[in-house]
Amino acid sequence: MEKSTFIGFIMGLAAVGVGMALKGADPHSLINPAAFLIIFVGTAAAIFNAFPMRMVKKFPTLLKIIFFGQKFTEKQEILELFVSVAKSAKSEGVMAIEKRANEVSDPFIRSTLTLVADGFNGDFIYQVVDTEIKQMEERHAHGASIFAQCGMYAPTLGVLGAVIGLIAALGNLSDIDKLGHSIAAAFVATLLGIFTGYVCWHPFANKLKQINAEEVEIKKMVLEGALALQEGASSLAMEARLQPFIEPADRKSLRDSN
Repeated sequence: MEKSTFIGFIMGLAAVGVGMALKGADPHSLINPAAFLIIFVGTAAAIFNAFPMRMVKKFPTLLKIIFFGQKFTEKQEILELFVSVAKSAKSEGVMAIEKRANEVSDPFIRSTLTLVADGFNGDFIYQVVDTEIKQMEERHAHGASIFAQCGMYAPTLGVLGAVIGLIAALGNLSDIDKLGHSIAAAFVATLLGIFTGYVCWHPFANKLKQINAEEVEIKKMVLEGALALQEGASSLAMEARLQPFIEPADRKSLRDSN
């Protein structure tokens, strides 16, 4: 579970609800089916118009990542793996790398180690793995752009909802009570549009970018370890090359065990 997403979403709702109560506005006025229809269905329609179906189909998966996170192999675990493989390769040769590759559950790490075990040179390994990383970044950027576009459309649809509400209000000029209620309801769509755009959609896009950056850094660490293995680095050299990828406060030296 991505706790920060739940905390941010609940805090956003609380800020609006408590803010309205402090201002003397009735939070129940937010329950406006027409406003929800204009904002959410309208935003969905805009997304269908803006992106091909193959990308729109990824929306539920991306939403799941935003709220429940994505599991990555820990950097310290990667460091320990490559240090161990480097040590085995020095004593047992390239067959040790292939053996350890078959034991790894992470498909990216396994395929990268297999490239080393198959005897490809460093330039080829770098080209193959770096291309895979760049393609992954491009896919992730497309996913984040869906939420960024939602953040652009929702506030504008809120203005559209307000205009529709004001048109309805103009039909009640002779009834002051209905007129006041209609004007208040007109701005509910604007509130929903701004709230979803700047508390949900834009921040969700940013969170996907942060998750992507974390995954890219992990994959680059794996690539660096693979290149070090291909060069025949010792376990100590391997540790020295991979430790910079880990935050200083989280580093655990393996020198005592080497």
